Amino acid sequence: MNASGVDICRGAVMHARSAPVRTRFAYRLFFLRIRLEHLGSMPVPMLAVNRWAPMSFHYRDHGARDGSHPLPWIRGVLQREGLACADGDVVLQTLPRLFGYVFNPVSFWFCHDRAGALRAVLCEVSNTFGERHNYLVAHPDGRPIAPGEWMETRKVFHVSPFFPVSGRYRFRFQQRGAFHAVAIDYHDGEQAGLVTRLSGRARPLTRRSAVAALLAHPLMTLAVIARIHVQAFHLWRARVPFFRKPHPPLQDLTR
Repeated sequence: MNASGVDICRGAVMHARSAPVRTRFAYRLFFLRIRLEHLGSMPVPMLAVNRWAPMSFHYRDHGARDGSHPLPWIRGVLQREGLACADGDVVLQTLPRLFGYVFNPVSFWFCHDRAGALRAVLCEVSNTFGERHNYLVAHPDGRPIAPGEWMETRKVFHVSPFFPVSGRYRFRFQQRGAFHAVAIDYHDGEQAGLVTRLSGRARPLTRRSAVAALLAHPLMTLAVIARIHVQAFHLWRARVPFFRKPHPPLQDLTR
């Protein structure tokens, strides 16, 4: 990660559904990895903070969503959840706003201890109804999450009308040098009903790398929401069972 604390990752996302119909799609994209301790302390090339620009990051899009810096918010969450051991770097992996617009299906807060070990990951999930929920993935005793280790949590939040609010998520986080990958499997029974993979190779966010990403994906954030609705239309045409949206969970965090 460069001196400004922001890397850009060029990569891809893939979704594969196994039942009741088989579907698969993948597309190219880019995302940011932001070291929150550095956020706001120095200018970042081509990334505006809390103001409009071709590429920007706004505090109100994450955490408390009240415009405050996200680092005190995540520190407070970790303290309340008995994870004070995660007192090192926090890296937020997320999509930026492009030309003022963003929809983030999921952002990841990677929480490390002072020795650099990964102790917890907060998965900040948003649905197309303007709701969000946080899944905090960590061992009950706070021990480090090993590279490639599968972690599990129950599903409590409505995301897709073509899946019930039941079952469980399994997460796996991997890093090999500059390569970062997240796996999310949704299970409602023995077989994974939905498999999601997100990966990318990090490089410092510079004027050159930002311009290259913008030229390659100028409408990326609009395409995210458009593709969600296109896929939903195909599933509806295939007569996949439809589940009405329940009320969101009373608590905004699940472990």
